[in-house]
Amino acid sequence: MNITPPLIGCTTYRKSVPQTRPIDVYGLMPSYTEAISAAGGIPVLIPMGLRESDLFFLFERLDGIVLPGGGDVDPITYGGRANGTVTGIDIDRDRTELFMARTAVANNKPLLAICRGLQVLNVALGGSLWVDIPSMIPGAVEHETPDHMPRNHLSHTIRIESDSHTHRLMGGNNSWVNSIHHQAIRDLAIDLHVTASAPDGVIEAAEIPEHPFVLGVQWHPENLVHDDEAMLSLFKGLVHASSNEYALVR
Repeated sequence: MNITPPLIGCTTYRKSVPQTRPIDVYGLMPSYTEAISAAGGIPVLIPMGLRESDLFFLFERLDGIVLPGGGDVDPITYGGRANGTVTGIDIDRDRTELFMARTAVANNKPLLAICRGLQVLNVALGGSLWVDIPSMIPGAVEHETPDHMPRNHLSHTIRIESDSHTHRLMGGNNSWVNSIHHQAIRDLAIDLHVTASAPDGVIEAAEIPEHPFVLGVQWHPENLVHDDEAMLSLFKGLVHASSNEYALVR
């Protein structure tokens, strides 16, 4: 029996490309598409600017979704208050990703949410965020690795809950992770269950146990797939849940 590789949609962000005449582009770091491909999926980029009806038309043709990292979620979406630490807000990206997160949960579509993606997922389901970890959580470990450090730099450990899909995929109770964020889950959405935490209590992973596959992590496994098989396993879990083979045996 031939199994068609699943189409994994990955949302994008807007960047200005410096040229003689600068232009705006929709883009994504290659590490995301490479990790999806390495896990056996076919990555498909989801542009911003689409109407919700067109987003849903595209959503129905995808087998799984990835919400990647990026700038801050607009605090207005969760009742927070912006301060000088909030950067990279893109209202259209928030709109696109909140729609994709809610629609994936409602339609049992497999979803892997990474860093900002986990924050989007939590907000989409009714949760809130710490606007800035350093100024709001006394004694927090370093979660925002300086820009001059490589993206696979391991910043701190996490403790993984044993009775979780996160644990079954990663195969252990502890792991070192990279960390490139200054916001995190504050009030956890009612449908989400915490499955990993940092030493300071910051939520590092969450999932919906009753869903075929909804898992979010606060670190960047796409930058660690060549260093740690457990990180690639997160993408393999998404691809397996999104595949025709999985659909046949589920």
